[in-house]
Amino acid sequence: MEYTNLGRTGLSVSRLCLGTMNFGPKTTEPDSFAIMDRALEHGINFFDTANVYGWKTGEGVTETIIGNWFAQGSGRREKVVLATKVYGKMQEWPNGQGLSARHIIAEANASLRRLQTDYIDLYQMHHISRTTPWEEIWQAMEVLVAQGKVLYVGSSNFAGWHIAAAQESAKARHFLGLVAEQCIYNLMARTVELEVLPAAKQYGLGIIPWSPLHGGLLSGALAKAAAGTAGRSAEGRSAEDLEKHRAAIEEFEKLAASIGGDPANVALAWLLAQETVTAPIIGPRTLSQLDSTLGALELSLDQATLDRLDELFPPVGKGGPGPEAWAW
Repeated sequence: MEYTNLGRTGLSVSRLCLGTMNFGPKTTEPDSFAIMDRALEHGINFFDTANVYGWKTGEGVTETIIGNWFAQGSGRREKVVLATKVYGKMQEWPNGQGLSARHIIAEANASLRRLQTDYIDLYQMHHISRTTPWEEIWQAMEVLVAQGKVLYVGSSNFAGWHIAAAQESAKARHFLGLVAEQCIYNLMARTVELEVLPAAKQYGLGIIPWSPLHGGLLSGALAKAAAGTAGRSAEGRSAEDLEKHRAAIEEFEKLAASIGGDPANVALAWLLAQETVTAPIIGPRTLSQLDSTLGALELSLDQATLDRLDELFPPVGKGGPGPEAWAW
């Protein structure tokens, strides 16, 4: 396993992050335990979750599974850099969601109880709040940091200007502020290259891409469909996107085969080659899916392959950051 620092911090995290969104809804607790144990065996020390995962309002299903796993002991908690999130609806009453100081502190304490731990390594705002001032948000986060309940703060699904506003406000308070941004980023979703990635680089944030395989479309979707083993890529919006981008995906799968790489690992290797990326989030439902992703760390893409991937899945505009991507 390879490790890197999370953004500008001294915290070391694995180059792959274990996503846990399937734990509960699609993966049983015993199977989830097995996946987390195997992740540690592989050296994956970075786990990501959220209070809303499990999708039963207020129950924190996935966090509870992780907490039960930690409770088995054997140094499990000490080995893991644990990231969770706050923002989503956890109660039906008016203050049961968002980024008010009340909700942030209440949900941090609730997550700690479910996770059966004393601290959260990375506490991420799951979405921007357009109604809560940064002074209130940072005051709440400062309380949690001072209490030792939160070590680092991150964002998720922020625009570039949100990152700038957050960091300038934190700077005025002499607070570390954000250290990471979790955003959708993959070969088929490259909008963040315009402003989010440049802002993250400027302010020293690590990038944690979610949906690195774009709902399974970059994991060999056509080959799986032909074999009758397609999963997420055969459902809903993914099925529509598969038809829309069939030609590019077909060529992508041919390219992966030509360099001896699994399509999913080629997509992950492309992300790992991007300057600002810390660790793509992998969300295995089974042990075999987890094991197979390790191949991405051994796959080095040459410039010709990178250029071909840009042809198949072009960046926005002229490519790179704005304003050059759309202006002279």
